[in-house]
Amino acid sequence: MEYAAAKSSMCRQCGSHFAPSAPKLKIKLKPKEQAVAPETDSSLLGRFEGLWKSRGNTVVECFECKAKQEVSSAASSTICPACSAHMDLRDYKIATSFSRAIRTHGEVHLTSKGDLSSSRIICRAALIEGKLRGDLSCAGTATINYVGKIPGRVSAQHVLIDRRSDVQFFRRVRVKSIEIRGRMSGEIIAETVVVVHRNGVLDGNVTAKSVSVEKGGLFSGQLIIGSSGLKQAELLPDQKGSAASPPQDEPGILPHPVPAS
Repeated sequence: MEYAAAKSSMCRQCGSHFAPSAPKLKIKLKPKEQAVAPETDSSLLGRFEGLWKSRGNTVVECFECKAKQEVSSAASSTICPACSAHMDLRDYKIATSFSRAIRTHGEVHLTSKGDLSSSRIICRAALIEGKLRGDLSCAGTATINYVGKIPGRVSAQHVLIDRRSDVQFFRRVRVKSIEIRGRMSGEIIAETVVVVHRNGVLDGNVTAKSVSVEKGGLFSGQLIIGSSGLKQAELLPDQKGSAASPPQDEPGILPHPVPAS
């Protein structure tokens, strides 16, 4: 390697002189950058879009005027556009003693260490693993995984009694359908079907359109197949003339006296 400013040099192999030419510097031009958003911003925007698509929207019904509206699943609350009533959309997880009323379109999870003594609980879905003292109303599914007694009323679209449950209801359980995988004692009024799965035990009166007891399941109680909305007068046919009406006294004729025995 020779000095860059040298005008002549000698070859080390053959000894001849030659004029070295200085190496030309190659200039690399950077390509013109296009005006695009940074990768971090695009990836972050993609994450938000994916999260929004995964959560989507849900339809909620106002507790006051029953008007329906579509809200984001990520929202924690909203206002009814019809009556301006506030609607809670949060989920509740109760692990201690709790006595305030709950009215939400979210889910309620009562853990095994929780004690829910609210007079009224209204929610979209519920998982009961602890003490429930108040009334529970679910628009969706209420899962009972509890061993003990429930003194309040329970109403839901669907109720699932878990395998490890051994629960006694003091009041009627009003549902559209119910599945029993564990042990349950109480009265059930179902609009459609009552299913007692294998190893499930149901002790109580049942009013439903249909009852299914799988092999290995046990049902003990009174069964009424029919609609839960019928009254007793509608269940019995109208029998006219079956019972003769008692004779009425004709005017001007006194009844004969009955001799004393």
